[in-house]
Amino acid sequence: MGVKRRKAGLLSMLMSRQRKSLVLLAVISLALGAAITGQAALLAKAVQRIFVEGASLSSVTTVVLGLLSVMASRSLLVYGNGMIGLNMAAAAKTEMRSRLLRGLTRSSMPVSLGGQTGGKVSVALDAVDEAEHYFSQYLPRMMEASVIPLLVLGVVFYQHMNSGLIMLVTAPFIPLFMILVGLSTRKKSEEKFDQLAAFSGTFLDSLQGLVTLKLFGRSRQQEKEIERSSLAYRDATMGILRIAFINTFALESIVMLSIGIVALELALQLVVFKTLSFYTAFLILLLVPEFYNLLKNTGTAFHGGRTSMGAIRTVEELLENTAGAGTFSITPSDQDSSERRSEDQDTVDKSRPKGEYESKTSDLGPLPPSMELENLRFRYEQSGFELHTGTAGIKIKPGQHVAIVGASGSGKTTLLHLLSGLLKPDSGTITVNGRELGELDEAAWFRHVGYITQHPYIFAGTFADNIVIGAGHYVSKEDIIKAAEAAGLGGLTEELEQSYDTVVGEGGRGLSGGEKQRLALARAFLKRPAVLLFDEPTVGLDLHTERILQRSITELSRGVTMITVAHRLYTIRQADIIFFMEKGVLVDTGTHEELLDRLPQYAEMVDVQRKGGWS
Repeated sequence: MGVKRRKAGLLSMLMSRQRKSLVLLAVISLALGAAITGQAALLAKAVQRIFVEGASLSSVTTVVLGLLSVMASRSLLVYGNGMIGLNMAAAAKTEMRSRLLRGLTRSSMPVSLGGQTGGKVSVALDAVDEAEHYFSQYLPRMMEASVIPLLVLGVVFYQHMNSGLIMLVTAPFIPLFMILVGLSTRKKSEEKFDQLAAFSGTFLDSLQGLVTLKLFGRSRQQEKEIERSSLAYRDATMGILRIAFINTFALESIVMLSIGIVALELALQLVVFKTLSFYTAFLILLLVPEFYNLLKNTGTAFHGGRTSMGAIRTVEELLENTAGAGTFSITPSDQDSSERRSEDQDTVDKSRPKGEYESKTSDLGPLPPSMELENLRFRYEQSGFELHTGTAGIKIKPGQHVAIVGASGSGKTTLLHLLSGLLKPDSGTITVNGRELGELDEAAWFRHVGYITQHPYIFAGTFADNIVIGAGHYVSKEDIIKAAEAAGLGGLTEELEQSYDTVVGEGGRGLSGGEKQRLALARAFLKRPAVLLFDEPTVGLDLHTERILQRSITELSRGVTMITVAHRLYTIRQADIIFFMEKGVLVDTGTHEELLDRLPQYAEMVDVQRKGGWS
């Protein structure tokens, strides 16, 4: 029931933005109905005058000109109807993709990382495109079907009661068949898009892991998996096409039989019983195909509309998974105001010296900020892993350096994600300068946060473009060079073929793990955040690269609040305060010496590290 309510909510929202278009569609449909009946009446009159009464062409000039005018008007109305439908579809697709992008952007980290990337891309592209038919074909045809058949039926009843009764009895078979077909079409359509999302995800995973598959000799097995997924999508698509062909055959049969019955009745009345004039019989004979073809086209559009409803449901499910999953709650007005504040902040940032971060006041309060966490609880639904920091409040003073330590899987990175705002705690509070983190403006908070992970993402673009991502304002080439040199990238840029204009990332030059880490540091140097977060930045690097990173981190961390997930003893000992994690619990906090004295687990960990056995 919840999904249906959300589905109706999305459609009603999209329709509410199309009110003017829907009113215009109704007006055009009414005019189109008048044009259809007018065209049939004028054509019947012209044929009556010329072929039955033997009138000259000059005497029916007015009728012919009127007929041509009505035909031209009908063509323009059909064109206008189609253009309105296309515009409605374009607006609806833009809105759905915008909502998907906003939902994925604001969702929490588990939600954004959950599921296959290829499946999400398939929903945003293929499913949204498939929903176009609902707005471009289904709605215009349904609007026509609610207006034009009534006009045509009214004219037929006025001219000849018997023909009107035949049409009234046979017409309901078409929408009845539409409903029966639609029930199975929607389910098949949902299965089709599930299979398409699965196929897209499998194919993308295979491409990204192609080298690994070859190294482990799994290429053939993965090829079979892709084949299985592809065949499942083929079967789902063919199932829908099978229904479509049956639908078309049945509708054509109903229309053919209905027109034949009306034509037979008209022939009997005109030829045998001679109770009907030629004009009336010919007029009805012209209107009957219009009537049934309109219902038939509506049935075809209905089939496509039900398919589109399956696509919309797929979009709904993805929106449902991302709705309300983020840490920050932002209304559109909040977003606009945050963008204005961002512009104001850019003006300040442009004049900021590139040296040490100076304490100042911002929209978050004094910078670098103080932070406090109290009784935090967080649980991953899939794995069941739970984190708890304890009931006592833990304070991080402005400019303090914090090291989060513990064995692998103890919850260090989860705690860092909570402190950064990427995860929302199930209970407890995180405050920044006395204000709850979840109540802060998202853009304002992340504007002052720098986060360097173990595996920084490199976008497809130039080397300079990847550094500039760290800046929220215009930067000069000199600023980029200074940031790169501060991060220890000066030597690398000299080796690159086109220096800072070299294309890196997907489709470009590859970067090593250490080079990616230094590029991430260059982004931070350009941004100069007030809160700096590191997730084991030196793990897996050689000693030379690690020393370069340590020097850059030391330079970057001056005057900022820095929180690091640490493995190296050197990094741990440099921290002002240490958080020790064990099996998801924040066991204790204190300096290196304090924890050595009172926490046996910490002393054991340090001893193992000194012997080179812990990482």
